[in-house]
Amino acid sequence: MAGEGEEALAAFVALHGAALHASRVPTQYWESLSRKLRGEIFDAGDYFGIMQVEEVDEEEEVDEEMEEQFKKKPNPGNGPCFKVIVTNENGLQASNPDSVFLIDHAWTYRVEHARHQLRHVPGLLHRMANLMGVPFHGELPDEGSIELVLQEMWKYSQTYQLSQGTAEEKVPVWYIMDEFGSRIQHSDQPSFAAAPLFYMPQQIAYTVLWPLRDLETGDEVTRDYAYGEMDRLIRKCVLLPWVPTEVLDVSSSTPEPPDEHYQAILAENKEKLPVAINPPVYAKDKVFKVFTDIQQVLNNLTHPRFVFTDNEGEADILYNFSHFKDYRKLSEERPEVMVNQFPCENLLTVKDCLASIARRAGGPDGPRWLPRTFNLQTELPQFISCFQQRDRRGEDNHWICKPWNLARSLDTHITNNLNSIIRHRESSPKVVCKYIEEPVLFEREDVGPVKFDVRYVVLLRSTRPLQLYSYDVFWLRFSNRAFSLDDLDDYEKHFTVMNYASGVTLKQVHCEDFIPLFEKQYPEYPWTTVQTSIFKAFAELFQVATSKPAPLGICDYPSSRAIYAIDLMLKWDTSRDGKRIMQPQILEVNFNPDCDRACKYHPTFFNDVFSTLFLDETDNCHVTRIV
Repeated sequence: MAGEGEEALAAFVALHGAALHASRVPTQYWESLSRKLRGEIFDAGDYFGIMQVEEVDEEEEVDEEMEEQFKKKPNPGNGPCFKVIVTNENGLQASNPDSVFLIDHAWTYRVEHARHQLRHVPGLLHRMANLMGVPFHGELPDEGSIELVLQEMWKYSQTYQLSQGTAEEKVPVWYIMDEFGSRIQHSDQPSFAAAPLFYMPQQIAYTVLWPLRDLETGDEVTRDYAYGEMDRLIRKCVLLPWVPTEVLDVSSSTPEPPDEHYQAILAENKEKLPVAINPPVYAKDKVFKVFTDIQQVLNNLTHPRFVFTDNEGEADILYNFSHFKDYRKLSEERPEVMVNQFPCENLLTVKDCLASIARRAGGPDGPRWLPRTFNLQTELPQFISCFQQRDRRGEDNHWICKPWNLARSLDTHITNNLNSIIRHRESSPKVVCKYIEEPVLFEREDVGPVKFDVRYVVLLRSTRPLQLYSYDVFWLRFSNRAFSLDDLDDYEKHFTVMNYASGVTLKQVHCEDFIPLFEKQYPEYPWTTVQTSIFKAFAELFQVATSKPAPLGICDYPSSRAIYAIDLMLKWDTSRDGKRIMQPQILEVNFNPDCDRACKYHPTFFNDVFSTLFLDETDNCHVTRIV
């Protein structure tokens, strides 16, 4: 039997050891935890009880401001105040290897599915309303109660992320612990720690609870809701969902980060910058050998001066789908080989970096062509100050939370709930951008006025001098429902990316058809004028992105070329002379964009791209020089 136990423990550690180490679960508890998981042993009831209290226990030493706030609202939610205490007559010893406990999860969800589940999963709304102290009467779910639960759930939700699977499967999962786990209160000097564990054999997540010190009968079970945050101001901000406070004394100004910030990004990306090289010179009639793993290039590049090779070592051009890292080796050994990427181009294509470098054009609040953006990892106090100032002034406070580096609107959420935004910081690195509350809309005959975005493909030929082109065709994406500033989780009203969602309509309008329709709807705004302002924004963006040496800017590497897709919307704004204008809003810059539609409707697309980038020949190509 002992041998079997050792084998089971070894198998458990092989599967879960890394996660347990990351969560700092002491190894002394692992054997007991393994046994309780295998046997589904939930023995917390033998040691703990939930107690309803009339007032806050004031024995704990907290600063006066915190104490006052806990007096006002000691418990998450609006209902009675509860706390969890040790009820076992022998207390609890931290040294006992059995002093580790499993907490079940009452609700597991992804944010985009939460409303649907509250409406349709039997008993879920009733249980959540009871747990959160939200009034709920009757048997059938009502929208008012659902809305209250969706607002309150950010005081109860915890999160984890799967490390493997598709991009969709890696979107953060949120969960609410059962009534026992959800009653455990916050303390700056917690008596317990808790962490989620995804138990592989059952494919189920539990929360693991273990003591940080010995406890006697009657002692309270608490945990630190801001676990790991040491900075006093950041802790205050992270705890704001439970301890409402104002941070108006913090400036909302966000100057560009220091040089060290960009040095750290370079190190994290493991990118090796090239040595200085002379711009290569090629014979006028040279036929270039292209090595690529991109099927759209293989299928559509037919220009006579480019041929494909399977031998990377003999290629003149490397046109890779994945990110190239070792520019140093390439520049030292094969400086004449051209590559379809620039060192440090992540300053454009990663959302937090894009917002940082854009401040070179617009100051601490950013330029007019980029929505006001905060990095939630490094600028949380500034964001909360901005939110609270806007709230005080009665200004619109809808924001959109986006992961730094995911596309297709994955894990992207629109909200005016400050608690929600603060908690989203825990799931994955995110920026929060001001949501465009007054977008320029397009009238669809079938549904009415909808949001739309525009995608331009731009070609970066060089950074010194800056040579930037735009492909002459642009692409449009439309929402499927008439726009209004409500139903914020209605994907088809607020988002335009429909080609990856199953069972939804994909509205397609080609740009040559769109322009006359647009000008008919907005006769005072000819598209040529709108496009001039769009190209002006592109020019400013690339000028600031290349204005400083790497890693503070895109690297000036003479053998680099690249194409990017820039997604933008138009919003109504007022010019400095008081005129109503359509202001471009750059949403994101995409590396190696999907060019399937471009190739389908414009068969010379890659011939034009390669001719512009690698031959420096633009005659008879469908491109316009921006800079």
